[in-house]
This record gives sequence, C-alpha cells and structure tokens, in this order.
Amino acid sequence: MSVSKRVRGIVEPIVAESGLELFDLELAGGVLRVTVDRPDGVDMQAIAATTRALSRALDDADPIAGRYTLEVSSPGLERPLRTPAHFRWAIGREVAIKTIATFDGPRRVAGTLVDAGDDHITLAIDEPDGDAYELAYDDIERARTVFSWGPAPKPGDTATRTKRVKAT
Repeated sequence: MSVSKRVRGIVEPIVAESGLELFDLELAGGVLRVTVDRPDGVDMQAIAATTRALSRALDDADPIAGRYTLEVSSPGLERPLRTPAHFRWAIGREVAIKTIATFDGPRRVAGTLVDAGDDHITLAIDEPDGDAYELAYDDIERARTVFSWGPAPKPGDTATRTKRVKAT
C-alpha cells in the first residue's frame, strides 16, 4: 500500500469524527497538508482539535518515513481545484484557470464552471460573448475559485449614514 493511501486511511476517519469533510490531502516536500471543510465553515477550535487528533494518530501509526510537518487548514475563500471532485464541487462558481504552456489556446481563462466530468471541464466565459471552453484536466496547470467581494457602499447611503441629533 502506498504512503498516501496509508495516510488517507488514518486521516479520513479522524476528520469525519471531528464533524469535518476532507477537502484535500497532499504530501509534498516533507509537508503533509490536510485541508478540511464543512458547510457552515471551519473555526480555529475545530482546526486545533483536528490537528491534535491527527498528530497523535500519525505518531502512533508512523506511516511516513523521516521527518515531516503537519499542516491542517481550511481551503479558504479562493480554493485550489486539483481533483475532479473539487471541480464538481465548484460547478456554478466563478473560477480562474491557468493552462499548461503547450495548450493550444489562451494561457489564462476565467468564467463560470458549468460542468466537470471525469476527464474534462466546461467553462462559460463572458468575453467574447458567452463562449465556452472545454478543457481536459491534463491541460490545466492551476485552477482556483474566485471570491467576488460585493459592491462598496455608495457615499451617502442611508445604511452607513450617521444620524445627527441636535443638543437641547
């Protein structure tokens, strides 16, 4: 069994017991990154408790040879998309994609993810005029969701205006 499968076998049940979902698991360069989420968001207490539980279990099972650093975090507002499951989760959301250098097309594409299959995605873009791109996962170098901040309040908006009271 591979190291990543052994680690996943240890991590998944602990994350589930914590009431969280395993969003991503990555072992690279001496760092084990465990990204967790839940529908109503993840607070620091949940991250800390999950980190402690994972650390104990990983120390006991010792599935990784040598030293490594454990990082447990939430995926954040602008989530990296690496697997087909990540892309399926992001359907209907705005995404930004950087294609591989050898891709025959634009290097950077942004739009709304409308479909995510087993081997490709479909992205609806605004410019030019509602075009759609179908991209194979192999053509994607990096992808992430894009968080759009709402519009800034207008000057003089009654919701932000302070009422002045005349002293008597």
